[in-house]
Amino acid sequence: MVMLFDRFNLPDSIYDVVFATKQQIIVAKLLVEHMKENGNEIGKTEMSMFATALHDGNYITDIIDDPPFKGKKVKVSYNKRQFYDRILTPMKSMGIIDYDLYKKTYKLSENFNKEMIRVGLLWLKELRSPQLHKK
Repeated sequence: MVMLFDRFNLPDSIYDVVFATKQQIIVAKLLVEHMKENGNEIGKTEMSMFATALHDGNYITDIIDDPPFKGKKVKVSYNKRQFYDRILTPMKSMGIIDYDLYKKTYKLSENFNKEMIRVGLLWLKELRSPQLHKK
């Protein structure tokens, strides 16, 4: 996943940095909130049930902060395949969510922060490296 951001206009929410569309932001927030409600960890079956509820349009929430929906109960619908491809898989690959193969559980993780520090260190390494071709 590619993250593009303007350091002078950095949004207040990590979701606005990571995801491209408002719908993706809403679904990612719902997923994280669902995981927090379950001790920051859910099983493979629970993840599938969450994705199915979204797919069927049966997921009802009142945590959406956008002006037309703020404070109202809203049914949220999101395609199951797109949920896995555009929400869960990028969150796993960036270290926001970890998957334990043995326990078959998804868990919220601090690895995203560690990877961002590593990206910063990569830039410092590049910045301090000698010039390759001198003119």
